[in-house]
Amino acid sequence: MFIDRIREDIRSAMTKDPAAKNVLEVFLCYPGLHALWMHRAAHFFYTKRLYVLSRIISHAARFLTGIEIHPGAKIGRRVFIDHGMGVVIGETTEIGDDTLLYKGVVLGGTSLEKEKRHPTIGKNVTIGSNACILGPVTIGNGARIGSGSVVVKDVPDGATVVGIPGRIVEKKTAQKLALDFEHGNLPDPIADVVRIMLKMQHELEQRIKSLEKEHQIKAKDIFHDYEEKAQDEMPEA
Repeated sequence: MFIDRIREDIRSAMTKDPAAKNVLEVFLCYPGLHALWMHRAAHFFYTKRLYVLSRIISHAARFLTGIEIHPGAKIGRRVFIDHGMGVVIGETTEIGDDTLLYKGVVLGGTSLEKEKRHPTIGKNVTIGSNACILGPVTIGNGARIGSGSVVVKDVPDGATVVGIPGRIVEKKTAQKLALDFEHGNLPDPIADVVRIMLKMQHELEQRIKSLEKEHQIKAKDIFHDYEEKAQDEMPEA
């Protein structure tokens, strides 16, 4: 069983990382996989209430890989952490199958209470570099979280979220929930707002110019009428 899961993890890594060249390289040189394998051991002892031993294993994994996973976190199958340095996964986090996490991802809590305080991540989710998902929020299946985003609210299935705080900028149909996350092509809601503001400013400037031109014409007509009236009323010499 354990060997089968390792093989499954390696196949998943080779599918999700185009830089992977062969099985031996992935087995020996991928800290994301090493962290997950050590987490499984830590989680086993955690469920047996051997909390100190489980934390020692997770601490060793953090030292060796740069990835900190609390032994209480529940992680599904074929999850892949790419590069992984700086990833932090909290105690009550739940991660669904086939999820992809990049470096610097934080799945953190916002409460000091001993309760569910970390995110629940659905299946086939992609979370970009340095993204933070905070609190007991739910990220739907096939969702995509852009790099550097901060998510504090639930995200529906198939949605793409970017920004601080995270905003939904795209939704996919159930048939297209694939890991085709191109960070360079993500919509930018801030840039969209700036473009709208600039367009409105341009339209306002055009209206002001039009009004100024109209008033100048009217002012000239009034002055011309006043001048003609003054000349008509002027007594003849």
